[in-house]
Amino acid sequence: MRKWPKSGNLVVCTVAKVMDFGVIAKLDEYDGKEGMIHISEVASGWVKYIRDYVREGQKIVCKVLSVNAKRGHIDLSYKDVNEHQRKEKIQEWKSELRANKWLEFAIGDLDSGDDTRQQIADTLIDSFGSMYAAFEETAISGSSVLVSAGIKEEYAEKIAAVAAENVKIPSVSITGFLDLTCPAPDGVSAIKSSLTAATSIKEDEVELDVGYVGAPRYRLRVTAPNYKLAEKVLKQSAQCAIDEIRRLDGSGTFFRHEE
Repeated sequence: MRKWPKSGNLVVCTVAKVMDFGVIAKLDEYDGKEGMIHISEVASGWVKYIRDYVREGQKIVCKVLSVNAKRGHIDLSYKDVNEHQRKEKIQEWKSELRANKWLEFAIGDLDSGDDTRQQIADTLIDSFGSMYAAFEETAISGSSVLVSAGIKEEYAEKIAAVAAENVKIPSVSITGFLDLTCPAPDGVSAIKSSLTAATSIKEDEVELDVGYVGAPRYRLRVTAPNYKLAEKVLKQSAQCAIDEIRRLDGSGTFFRHEE
């Protein structure tokens, strides 16, 4: 489980309590930490009865508005998540649940305890962005990518075997991140121009999507027939965005995994 979400993240929640002024929701991916959805963040416009929109026990997707780890407080928005984002996040969450089961199965016969499993899980998330992404890349490239990430060889081989049996990949999807800023008066236009440049890279059978994570961060996701081509397009796309934002007196930074 991840410790705390970040502002701008989409999170899967279970509605724990519905009140007149808002909703308490448990964050399924963050060890059941609770967040608050104020009535103004339940739906656009005036909300008379919150239960017309959510009910106890319901699985929902929310956007994280703010996090105060010291106070243990998380503010959430239900209205800021559209249907496409909801479906995509639910699918991602289900994939993570499968990947966690695969990890338990892979290393269960090595007499490893909960601490070892958690350490491996944390390493996979830190190195690949998600558990499922780790299994995908392992299915493509083998156990060597796990060893390079710091996983012991005996565990890496077991995980690779499970990945080969369970992950069906008609294509490869990888992700990178861009931090883009521009202090100029028309800085927003400069960033839009930079993101347009990022999508200018064209390759047969390659899909390139740009998504907003939370200022100043943007996500680049490339889907391609193989890992080598995906990495090539990802790097070219990021470089085009950085070149464009610098041309417009801004700055840009690319990194492979979210920090």
